[in-house]
Amino acid sequence: MLNRKISITRYRQIITVLTKHGFGLLLDQLGIFKYLKMKKLNSEDARSDKVKLSTGERLRLSLEELGPTFIKLGQVLSTRPDILPADIVEELKKLQDSVPSISFDEVKKVIEEEFKEELKNIYKEFEEEPIAAASISQVHRARLITGQEVAVKVQRPEIEKIIKQDINILKDLASFVDNHTKYGKTYSFKEMVLELEGVIKNELDFTKEAENLDRFKENFAKDEGVIVPNVKWVYTKKRVLTMEYVEGIKIDDHEKLDKAGLDRNEIAERLATSICNQILRDGFFHADPHPGNIRILPDGTIIFLDLGMVGTLSESRKNMILKFFIGVTSRNSKLVVKSIVDMGAMQNKSNLKMFEKDVDEIIDKYLTMPLKEIKIDEAVYEIFNIAHSNQIRIPREFALLAKTLGTLQGVLEKLSPDINPAIIIKPVAKRLIYKSFTLERISRDIRKNLWNYRELLSELPSAMLNFLMKMENENFTLQLELKEIGEIQKRFERALNRMSFSLVLLSISIIIAGIIIGSSLSATAGVGSETSFLNVVILRVSLAVASIIVIVMAISMLKSKNP
Repeated sequence: MLNRKISITRYRQIITVLTKHGFGLLLDQLGIFKYLKMKKLNSEDARSDKVKLSTGERLRLSLEELGPTFIKLGQVLSTRPDILPADIVEELKKLQDSVPSISFDEVKKVIEEEFKEELKNIYKEFEEEPIAAASISQVHRARLITGQEVAVKVQRPEIEKIIKQDINILKDLASFVDNHTKYGKTYSFKEMVLELEGVIKNELDFTKEAENLDRFKENFAKDEGVIVPNVKWVYTKKRVLTMEYVEGIKIDDHEKLDKAGLDRNEIAERLATSICNQILRDGFFHADPHPGNIRILPDGTIIFLDLGMVGTLSESRKNMILKFFIGVTSRNSKLVVKSIVDMGAMQNKSNLKMFEKDVDEIIDKYLTMPLKEIKIDEAVYEIFNIAHSNQIRIPREFALLAKTLGTLQGVLEKLSPDINPAIIIKPVAKRLIYKSFTLERISRDIRKNLWNYRELLSELPSAMLNFLMKMENENFTLQLELKEIGEIQKRFERALNRMSFSLVLLSISIIIAGIIIGSSLSATAGVGSETSFLNVVILRVSLAVASIIVIVMAISMLKSKNP
């Protein structure tokens, strides 16, 4: 039954927008109209200009019109080529999160509510016109009391309430689809919505993004020419984020980059290396590195912005992904398959050989290509597709990682067509794998597991004592059970019987051979006619028996090969 706490008005608005963009028939087939007890809407609004658009384009326009929750949903779906066709996935990557800005009075109200203070007492100057506006927030330039120029990110009023309502609607729809359609049983849309809820929840808390900025700053200290803005924690709250203002050139403004005398190849290589290090070294990466989130300083330094959406990888996941990319770039299908199996993505390993064979075909395709021509995102998505066909569920972190690499590939293709992530990934991955075998890394791993070793050693004596006491017990028995032992025993007995029979036949054969030879010698020695006649008879009978024995032995040997 429909959850009555959900706004029916908003539900109708969603259905109306989807119908307008030509999805009315699909909604009808899924039984949504009947579920909501709504009349089927007239699809005349899906005018000829919209009908000419592809399914992916119409879906993208629908999600953009429905607002921030659905834009984020589209971004999550763009990481799932195992669910949607490639053309729709590509279209969803183009989702634009830009809307008209809210008024300065609304911005002022949010800031003052968060700080419980008047705006003039917080910022010395505050520009009323935003420098960027998105569906969840907008950014203004300002100046602190100290005189430092800053960028202030302010959340739209009531946006959290709107998103919460939309999430509840999506949960309700996902439950319906999961319970009433074959697609839901296969893909579990409810889990997808819960994933979306977690992503948006983090993005609505700007203190989380501030923590991300600090963590990236610490990680980037190991690299040259890559930074993030500094957070001003005193001026940061859940709905307001203040950070240093950094002027830079957008990475897709190639004309300005060229005029500034910047080397685009060098920038592209640094960007690709940074993303690879974020993923493979740090296990903490910018999950949305599109051109709007990357700026270049006059000296070529790269600045990452908008760090609300990030991906995280545990140490074990990081090592598995390291192996995966080494496998892809080295054309090693066994390593690719092993890394995916180690991720726990394969519930049923009975089709492991088939999956490996499918991966081999993809690897063979790339064997003929120079490394610089391999598009890493295409290779990953192809492996995703065969994983789906082999009933392998790709972990969320890996799907987000694929989206990140796809976005990076698009940026690099325009910035510097000669640079390819595959060329960067291979040496970075190999260097990190070699580094994992250093004495420092091994000793660190030992120290990290020291408590586990201590517990194991402390429990070992009592476990051994318990085992020895059980062995002293007269009733102690050790049972070993072999699978299909009965069948193995029967085969062994048949083989033993045939072997015994063969030995008997062999013995008889030797005796008969002796008779044959003796008779032959007597015949040639010129003995009496009666004896000679008897020898001839014995010789013929012996040859006949020997022939029968040979045939029986041959049949016995053939049977022993096919028990």
